[in-house]
Amino acid sequence: MSKPPKAFSVLGLPIHVMSNYPAWLLERVQQRVGTHVVTLNAEMTIQAERNPTLAQVIQSAELVIPDGAGVVLYLQWLLMQKVQRCPGIELAETLLRQIGQSGCGAKVFFYGGANGVAEKASEYWLNQMSNLSIAGTHSGFHSPEEEEKLRQNLAQLQPEVIFVGLGVPRQELWIAQNRNLCPQAIWVGVGGSLDIWSGTKTRAPAWLGNNNLEWLYRLYQEPWRWRRMLALPEFALKAVVYRLTARGGVSC
Repeated sequence: MSKPPKAFSVLGLPIHVMSNYPAWLLERVQQRVGTHVVTLNAEMTIQAERNPTLAQVIQSAELVIPDGAGVVLYLQWLLMQKVQRCPGIELAETLLRQIGQSGCGAKVFFYGGANGVAEKASEYWLNQMSNLSIAGTHSGFHSPEEEEKLRQNLAQLQPEVIFVGLGVPRQELWIAQNRNLCPQAIWVGVGGSLDIWSGTKTRAPAWLGNNNLEWLYRLYQEPWRWRRMLALPEFALKAVVYRLTARGGVSC
């Protein structure tokens, strides 16, 4: 198996840096090595400072990728690392295509979103790749009784890849609590990716993403997020202070 990615510390949380995340994950899919993937951004980092349980989950994850612009700039400017942003949705899309092309037969499960969103997301991917094996789908809004049925279903199906779109921190905590149901699976928290795949929402234009401004488009689409965006300047200030205290180096 390929060597694990190099880890750096961003405000005490790990970030794994490597050249090809999807290829590394595909190898783990094929070898059935259980993995929790966290897509870290500035907002999640600030949340983890206030939520020790979330921080512990992130620290225990086998792969934490630099999803947000703030995290990437921290690595580039303060740690002088050559790293590119890896949006979680792009990681998931590339992994899905590689699974389909490899013919490994890995089964995929989509969980999250409003009623019908996960199902439409799976239909989108079946239209993209007819040979993709979809194990099942489930809405993110349900009763405790349905939650238990979902757990039983996952334990029976044993999908190799499970995309969980419940939003932060709910999806990270849910994965940590339930990954024992499918211990050999790749679990990925994908946030609003299911909404985009289902056509419920649209993603920011590429030029915004390429200039680390995708957050601005999300704010345009969902103005109510402005309070959450306050995490960005808070992260920037804390990142500089953290680095100046010489605590922001390699973590492993």
